[in-house]
Amino acid sequence: MIESFQNEKIKNITKLITDNRFRKKSGVFVVEGQQENERALKFDFEAVEFFICETIFKGQTPEGKIHFVNDKVYEKIAYRGSSEGIIGVYKAKENHLNTFKPKENSTVIIVEGVEKPGNLGAILRSCEAFGIDALIVADGKTDFYNPNVIRSSVGCLFGMEIFQAENEETLEFLRKNSFNIYTTIMDETAEDLYKRDFKQKSAVLFGTEHSGLSDFWIGKGKNTLIPMSGSIDSLNLSNAVAITCYETLKQKKG
Repeated sequence: MIESFQNEKIKNITKLITDNRFRKKSGVFVVEGQQENERALKFDFEAVEFFICETIFKGQTPEGKIHFVNDKVYEKIAYRGSSEGIIGVYKAKENHLNTFKPKENSTVIIVEGVEKPGNLGAILRSCEAFGIDALIVADGKTDFYNPNVIRSSVGCLFGMEIFQAENEETLEFLRKNSFNIYTTIMDETAEDLYKRDFKQKSAVLFGTEHSGLSDFWIGKGKNTLIPMSGSIDSLNLSNAVAITCYETLKQKKG
């Protein structure tokens, strides 16, 4: 039973949660919550150890190295303030874009320069829910294994093909694999999302909410927009991705 905040393992957990550089250097990351840990194990992420508070945890104890902690210690390391009583530490996976083998009707979502972990998590959740084949983060500034990405994706991160690549590498991959490229740059050439054919191999690109796609993507694809009838001319990034993901699924099922 770990009862001290000064325990080295507890200090390590805290640092893994708060320090991106330390997390990347260590090659491990933290997962809190019963559902999230179940998904990590289901999709073959290698568990290093678990920290369980017996007075809180009501699930089935996973196989592996278990450290039991008291309520106060668990409260300190529970970064999302939940009451599920389990935190796991897992080895990070390195995914390279050249390992992804798209199908003839694959749909890929690409987000450029996404910075907010919560946004990335919400996007992952939509991609997984609507059957997107892969998510590519182009010129990304967010660590996939940031605890807030895992939390906001409800563990959907673990079941998704997700890659990080520079813009040039991403474009080369799309062209090499004969994707139809749809950009979301607002201009007079843009056509409605619903007129695009997502039964074919397709990639839809989104930029940041602040400035949209960078100039790199101008002229690289067919401009596409979500038709709206209100006075506002844009949507939250994760909402726009969700609508697009649903449309791709609807077309494929139709």
